[in-house]
Amino acid sequence: MEDILASIKKVIAEEKEQRGAVRFEEPAEQSSREGAGPQAHDADEVLELDEPLAPPVDLGPPLIDEAIAGQSREALDKLSTIAATVPAPPSVNPLEEMVREMLRPVLKQWLDEHLPQIVQEHVKREITRITGRPV
Repeated sequence: MEDILASIKKVIAEEKEQRGAVRFEEPAEQSSREGAGPQAHDADEVLELDEPLAPPVDLGPPLIDEAIAGQSREALDKLSTIAATVPAPPSVNPLEEMVREMLRPVLKQWLDEHLPQIVQEHVKREITRITGRPV
């Protein structure tokens, strides 16, 4: 649940960053770089990884109003904090565990009494089937 909420928040933040992204590079500077080729770059020039590699994509007008997005974000934050405070459910159902403990001695007694006879009957049937002679 928390992972889903975190990914929704991340997508909303990324969309907001894309809409607000402004290229700081001047068009004249960009055209001089494009026509100059790889030899024109200075040896000391370093490519900054925080600059976008592709031109920004026009996403059009926002799909929802900023106030509505803020309300949704607040509701998701509230859900996230509540979900984080709820204790994890027990790994074992207490009623199931109690029934298992009660049935264990009864099952053990039944198996001790009947299992040898059941196995013996099945072995005899299998020997008869394989050999074709009754045992």
